[in-house]
Amino acid sequence: MLKQRIITAAVLIPLVLALILLPPTGFFASLVAVAFAGAAWEWALLAGYRTPVGRGIVTAAAVVIFAVLLLVRTHGLLAALTFAGVAWWVGCCFWLRHFTFAAAPSSENRMLKLGAGLLVIVPALAAATDMHASDRGHWWVLLALVIVWAADTGAYFSGRFFGRRKLAPRISPGKTWAGVYGALVAGALVAWVGGLLLGVESGARLIGLVILGVVTVAVAVVGDLFESLMKRHATVKDSGNLFPGHGGLLDRLDSVFAALPVFAAGKLLLGL
Repeated sequence: MLKQRIITAAVLIPLVLALILLPPTGFFASLVAVAFAGAAWEWALLAGYRTPVGRGIVTAAAVVIFAVLLLVRTHGLLAALTFAGVAWWVGCCFWLRHFTFAAAPSSENRMLKLGAGLLVIVPALAAATDMHASDRGHWWVLLALVIVWAADTGAYFSGRFFGRRKLAPRISPGKTWAGVYGALVAGALVAWVGGLLLGVESGARLIGLVILGVVTVAVAVVGDLFESLMKRHATVKDSGNLFPGHGGLLDRLDSVFAALPVFAAGKLLLGL
C-alpha cells in the first residue's frame, strides 16, 4: 500500500504543481471546480444517494453553484464564503463529538449531509480562488497544500513508530495522538520555511504564520475525521477508487477542504 501511495504521489505532485503555478486565476479556479465536482459526485454517495441518477443530479447542482461562484468571483464574496467555511469547521467538532448524529439513512439526514457537503466544498473553492488571485497567490496556495502534505507525512511516520493512544477509535481507528503531534510539528516547520521563502520578514508575522500553520493542520485533522465519519455512516471503506493506494478524490481532499478556508482566512487576518 505504501509503495502504491508513493507511486501515485510521484505522478500527481508534478501535475498539481503545474496546475497551481502556471495558469492564471480564472483557469486555475475552473480546474479546481472540475476536481471539486468529482468530489461532489463522491460526496453524494456518502450522503446516501447511491444511484447514478441521484448522484448525477447532486453533481449537476454543484456544478451550477461553482459556475455562479466563478462568474461573480468578487473578493468580498469569496472572503465571506471563506470565513463561513472556518465557522463550519469549528461547528463540525460538535458533530464529531456526537458521531451518531444523522447516521440513520433517512431522507432528512440525506439532505442534511448534502448541506454539509456544500459547506465542505464551496468555501474551499472560494478560498483557493481568492488566495490564488492575491499577491504571489500561486505560491501561497502551494504553501497551504504543502503544509497539508507535510502534515500527512508527519502523521503517518510518527503514528507508525510512536502511535499508541488512539485519537478517535470509533470514527477512525488508525489515527493516533502521536500522529497528530507529528502532523502539527511538520506543519509548523513548513509554515516557517515557507514564510521565509515568501519574504515574511516581520518577526511577529512569521510567528503568526507558524501558528496559522499549526491551526491549519489541526483543522485539517478535523476534516479528515469528518470524512471518515461520513464513510462510516455510508458503510464504505473509500469514497472512490480513482487513485491507486489513495482511494477517491474525497480521500485525498478531505484535509484540503478543511485547511484551505482556515489558511486563507488566517492569511487575510495577518495581512500577508
